Amino acid sequence: MSLAKEFKEFAMRGNVVDLAVGIIIGGAFGKIVASLVGDVLMPPLGIAIGGVNFTDLAVTLRAAGAGNPAVLLRYGAFAQATFDFAIIAFAVFLVVKGMNVLKRKAKETPAPPPPPAPQELLLKEIRDLLKARQ
Repeated sequence: MSLAKEFKEFAMRGNVVDLAVGIIIGGAFGKIVASLVGDVLMPPLGIAIGGVNFTDLAVTLRAAGAGNPAVLLRYGAFAQATFDFAIIAFAVFLVVKGMNVLKRKAKETPAPPPPPAPQELLLKEIRDLLKARQ
């Protein structure tokens, strides 16, 4: 089997396609969450803590000089990424929790009992006829 044919079979399996769709949706979801955090949540939080923007927080390890850029320890960017992660994790938790609730409701509703087999119906008719003769 040629390498191209083998790769095509691998790429067309359902799991690979599902994974690709999940990655694409995850990327789009990440942009939405980044906008939610950066544009909606962080401005009020910045005002609440005195107008500080987390992404700009840094400690200068070495000042800029003679054509060399400054070396910064950007702990604010790390704090922002951690905050983004917490929001994403919480959103995924809510989605999974909702799915689990729906699954539980589906399991709780019992399926109706199956109809009796034709043999049972015939036996019941025979029983009823025998009872009627007595």
